[in-house]
Amino acid sequence: MSWVIDPSHSSIQFWVRHLAISKARGVFETFTGTVDFNEANPAASTVSVQVDAASINTKDEKRDGHLKSPDFFDVANFPALSFVSKRVEVVDDTHGEIVGDLTIRGVTNEVTLHTEYNGQSKSPWGTTSAGFSADTKISRKDWGLVWNAPLETGGVLVGDEVTINIELEIVKQVDGAA
Repeated sequence: MSWVIDPSHSSIQFWVRHLAISKARGVFETFTGTVDFNEANPAASTVSVQVDAASINTKDEKRDGHLKSPDFFDVANFPALSFVSKRVEVVDDTHGEIVGDLTIRGVTNEVTLHTEYNGQSKSPWGTTSAGFSADTKISRKDWGLVWNAPLETGGVLVGDEVTINIELEIVKQVDGAA
């Protein structure tokens, strides 16, 4: 059954070490996608998400501009990030691993989203929604995001490991309705 991501009740967030002492956090404000959530056989489910790279928001306009530049996401040449699942591995009734291809800057690598199924609910308007939480950690260097600056005290300005957190609410589509 086809489900559509409800962007007003979903989020894609991330954080990375800044100055080796704190976490710089951000979100992608604009993304779309579909989920073929097979309730009877979750392992047969599929996910496809497209993220507008220019929608990055770290609450710092200057940093956001740098992140959009060729030093990082190069949004002029690579306007979208994407995730397309390859398989779902069921762990138990509420947990699974979604293995798929994450593409950033034209580079594709396999990642595993550690996922929790949060259940379903009917809205007062008669629609059915399902909720999921997912997270993963990636090395930004694996996608060619290598810009950095050394610190006087040792270490570098931007950490390599990026933690990604996703909260996803999807709405069941009835009779092909979008």
